[in-house]
Amino acid sequence: MKNPLLDFSTLPHYEEIRNEHITPALDELLRDCRAVVNAVKNATESPDWQDFVQPVVDANERLSRAWGQVNHLNAVMNNPELREIYNANLPRVTQYYAELSQDLVLFEKFRQLRADPLFKESSQARKKIVDNQLRDFRLGGAELPAEDKARFMQIQEELSALSAKFSDNLLDATNAFSLFVENRDELAGIPEDVLQAAREAATKDTEITVRGWKFTLHAPSYLPVMQYADNRSLRERMYRAYATRASELEVVADQVASHDNMPLIEQILQLRQEEARLLGYDCYAQVSLAPKMAETPQQVLDFLNELAAKAKPYAEKDLAELRQFAANKLQLTQLEAWDIAYVSEKLRIERYAFSDQEVKQYFQESRVLSGMFGLVETLYGIHISEVGPEHKVQRWHQDMKFFDIRDGRGNLLGQFYLDLYARPGKRGGAWMDDAITRRRVEVPEIGRSEIQAPVAYLTCNFSGPVTIDGQLRPALFTHDEVITLFHEFGHGLHHLLTQMDELGVSGINGVEWDAVELPSQFMENFCWEWEVLRDMTAHVETGSLLPRALFDKMLAAKNFQSGLQTLRQIEFALFDMHLHTDFDPQGSETVLQRLDKIRQHVAVIIPPAFNRFPDSFGHIFAGGYAAGYYSYKWAEVLSADAYSLFEENGTGQVVNAKTGERFWQEILAVGGSRPALESFIAFRGREPKIDALLRHHGMVA
Repeated sequence: MKNPLLDFSTLPHYEEIRNEHITPALDELLRDCRAVVNAVKNATESPDWQDFVQPVVDANERLSRAWGQVNHLNAVMNNPELREIYNANLPRVTQYYAELSQDLVLFEKFRQLRADPLFKESSQARKKIVDNQLRDFRLGGAELPAEDKARFMQIQEELSALSAKFSDNLLDATNAFSLFVENRDELAGIPEDVLQAAREAATKDTEITVRGWKFTLHAPSYLPVMQYADNRSLRERMYRAYATRASELEVVADQVASHDNMPLIEQILQLRQEEARLLGYDCYAQVSLAPKMAETPQQVLDFLNELAAKAKPYAEKDLAELRQFAANKLQLTQLEAWDIAYVSEKLRIERYAFSDQEVKQYFQESRVLSGMFGLVETLYGIHISEVGPEHKVQRWHQDMKFFDIRDGRGNLLGQFYLDLYARPGKRGGAWMDDAITRRRVEVPEIGRSEIQAPVAYLTCNFSGPVTIDGQLRPALFTHDEVITLFHEFGHGLHHLLTQMDELGVSGINGVEWDAVELPSQFMENFCWEWEVLRDMTAHVETGSLLPRALFDKMLAAKNFQSGLQTLRQIEFALFDMHLHTDFDPQGSETVLQRLDKIRQHVAVIIPPAFNRFPDSFGHIFAGGYAAGYYSYKWAEVLSADAYSLFEENGTGQVVNAKTGERFWQEILAVGGSRPALESFIAFRGREPKIDALLRHHGMVA
């Protein structure tokens, strides 16, 4: 049987991959990886890069690429059969990498390589890779006694399984809920395109015979209801369902569901604490920070608390205005959690004379993409073009698109898949992931080496096109969704515009986790520039550009409730850091009690007692951000300060190719080949300051 998961000569063969290919491919790849590892371990020659490091890198990359395709399908085309095979193979892949990180022979050979006088002549990239590898051996338990090693490996496998189960529960809980409304009068205020999507969703649901509108907990359905529905009881029902997803309070079809994530959270926290203690650390946060920019949990907590102190007065002012408006204009004397988005939108309309829905009519998908691509083409002197059907790029879904990035001479720099729309079986949120990473590879057939072009996945969950009055309307994005798209494309450019030839520091590889959000959050800033936005808009009915007067209103409203939004992110980050620093998972205090304590200290809005936010906090329990959620705010300091150089150098135009070239060369191109702080200083000319972040959020006196 020809196995498409074992062909690495081209792009992934998504239309050929079947569930029955997965286990045999992993059997072969894991066998090959272990054979290569044993060969380099048993070699009698002194370890060098070519004969010791490179063979393991090559074998591991094949495993990573094949498993990455399976992982991607599990995230974007999830179904029970695929999930079962994925979860059966996850422990095998986890075990292999855990074995690798604990291998004392490999550890010792890497130490010999680092100490070899000849290695001093190696490139900065290779030195950084070896230093990272030595650190990861220590964090992987290589120096533990045999009995502790076995337990450490068991912990890794259990954590992988628990994280996957957490993610599955959240997806299943999100998919399980639907609310059907038969009376059009109950849907007053909800935009027409959202209602049309709800009507189409109801029509497609073969189990339902009633005519009506179907609403779900997926973002394109849930968020507009919370923001626009005049029906308060409808908002409350949706909010309760969303806030209790994957918890013991989740109710589906009047029956308690079995997606409760809290027992998993408790197990995850206990295992992480045990892992930290085995490695000789006081808490898991210390383990998490070992490869990051921040040095200690206390440094992070101090940073977050300082930012909270600056933001809280603005948040209190935001909330006071919201309550006053709700009482005076909407006769809501008690502002509930399910009222906040709705009242905020009403207040924004009154204060700034525009709504999100009005702005959305200008952001057609094709215009947004061409505008975003035009921006980076100007900044970096590159060209982006969609790859047509004649190239036969294999697709996992008909909605996805595929693009090339080329330099000014037409040379291929990278490629990316774009999968924008929400659908059942697709994990919520937005993300970038790597399909192929840039590196230099030997090609024996031609007797020389070549650069392997990087390939990225860019995935979002936006509303797709809808048919209204017999006419197919293009996908329309809110301005927030445009910002999300720019954010993920920033991650993509970090991966795609790297100029590193060594896999371990190419793209985002080797970049400190709390700096990896710098290029993504940097891109968000351009969504507030008139010279960028005017070229990426066209009204869906008239074709007219976004009026300057409407943009000025958007700009005036940019920091609307920024105090509340900043404090909310700090609340999440403090919760994460405290859970992994000074919370005892086996003590008398519960996870929810700790969250309540943090909210009493820092929050101005306290959610209802039934809110089960931790049960859906996938970032830290299933997404790699454990004791790292602070990274968003940490990197936002870097990104705002980096962007301020464009503001200073722009001479009236912030899209400056000279500064763009410098950002590419000093930030994007170098990947993880040097510490992120060094890259930032090389670009900015100094260490980062918090001033630009506060200014961008309107939190200055």
